[in-house]
Amino acid sequence: MLLLGVLLLTVLAGARLLWGKWKLRGLHLPPLVPGCLHLLQPNLPLHLLGLTQKLGPIYRLRLGLQDVVVLNSKRTIEEAMVRKWVDFAGRPQTPSYKLVSLHHQDLSLGDYSLLWKAHKKLTRSALLLGIRNSMEPLVEQLTQEFCERMRAQAGTPVAIQKEFSLLTCAIICHLTFGDKEDTLVHTFHDCVQDLMRTWEHWSIQMLDIIPFLRFLPNPGLWRLKRALENRDHIVEKQLRQHKESMVAGQWRDMTDYMLQRVGRLRAEEGCGQLLEGHVHMSVVDLFIGGTETTATTLSWAVAFLLHHPEIQQRLQEELDRELGPGASGSRVPYRDPTRLPLLSATVAEVLRLRPVVPLALPHCTTRPSSISGYDIPEGMVVIPNLQGAHLDETVWERPHEFRPDRFLVPGASPRVLAFGCGARVCLGEPLARLELLVVLAQLLRAFTLMPAAGTLPSLQPRARCGVNLSMQPFQVQLQPRGAGVLGRGQHP
Repeated sequence: MLLLGVLLLTVLAGARLLWGKWKLRGLHLPPLVPGCLHLLQPNLPLHLLGLTQKLGPIYRLRLGLQDVVVLNSKRTIEEAMVRKWVDFAGRPQTPSYKLVSLHHQDLSLGDYSLLWKAHKKLTRSALLLGIRNSMEPLVEQLTQEFCERMRAQAGTPVAIQKEFSLLTCAIICHLTFGDKEDTLVHTFHDCVQDLMRTWEHWSIQMLDIIPFLRFLPNPGLWRLKRALENRDHIVEKQLRQHKESMVAGQWRDMTDYMLQRVGRLRAEEGCGQLLEGHVHMSVVDLFIGGTETTATTLSWAVAFLLHHPEIQQRLQEELDRELGPGASGSRVPYRDPTRLPLLSATVAEVLRLRPVVPLALPHCTTRPSSISGYDIPEGMVVIPNLQGAHLDETVWERPHEFRPDRFLVPGASPRVLAFGCGARVCLGEPLARLELLVVLAQLLRAFTLMPAAGTLPSLQPRARCGVNLSMQPFQVQLQPRGAGVLGRGQHP
């Protein structure tokens, strides 16, 4: 019976492949890369960039049963995602996306529609309007508390990645639920870690590439379903508590804001009604997209500064000059980055070299279109290689080197695309940039970063990582500055 099922799936797969080729006849398509094992490459974004030497910045390659178009330059990415954003605003509905997105109500994974636009507007207004007066003071406060906890560990090796992860989770917990209690923070932190670990497992990736495999036994799929049940139970409990305690016309946090607005906001005519399920998935997106991604970027920043102590010293001199010495006092001027140009440049350089989602999330064409003269049919999956665009030698001088000074000359460097662009740009970009600047500023004001046991961390990403460009675990030693302890480069 099993053999018969496999044979049937093979026949169906072959028929689908032939049907796909027949539909593409007569089109001027991007060149096709031979082979179908590209996902086995240890560093897929750099592998895709290397293919541009023979094929140019846009080409097709085969992933499982479908062709996908890969964009490897800033020019082609912006042509598709900015100038022709309506054509490329779709999202492919893979088996795992459908499962994770709670009946297509997810913002990050949901396909483009008028209802999706209304959902995006609700979440963005909650993030930028509902908490606009509390975001910056909250990030400052939690970062100060974080630095105090790190001071208690001064002189001992610290697994900084986990500490950053708990900090960013606490920020999202407070903004979303008005609560940063350790129990809730650890509950959501563990939930996100478990969900991402199961979702990025190879068995789920293969399911998305060859959807027919969903009819076969898959322990990875069972684990993912259990992780999703746990996620939904935790979120539903918070939504229920908010509905029972909130006061009409007032909001304590983003969840209050969205729950009160969702009942009054109608999407555009003929596209349906926003429901509580949309609030549920907005909360999920905030935790999935706003914790580990920012924590990973902070960890990359620390790793680069450990390799470049001269940059770290210059940053500390800039911070002392502008904000005064010591770990407290003046707030980080987030809204005026010109006051801390080197810090802003360092953040930009880290985002350029290590965009945390290097291939973004795949897009899908909503209608026939074109890029650089090539035909792109409706329903084609399009992958923007953000890291490849950031390492383009025709755009960036010595692109693989960590050189924040490249961003200190106005207009000398193009805009970094780490958060995407166009309709699908990351809604959490303002919050993430605030966290990156504040956390790095306060950390460098309070401590000098030293390699633990004299061992520098690896700057190479983990091989065959999932959606996020995760790094190899490392530890750092935090040496307090001031109070009689001299940091590197300081003089009595």
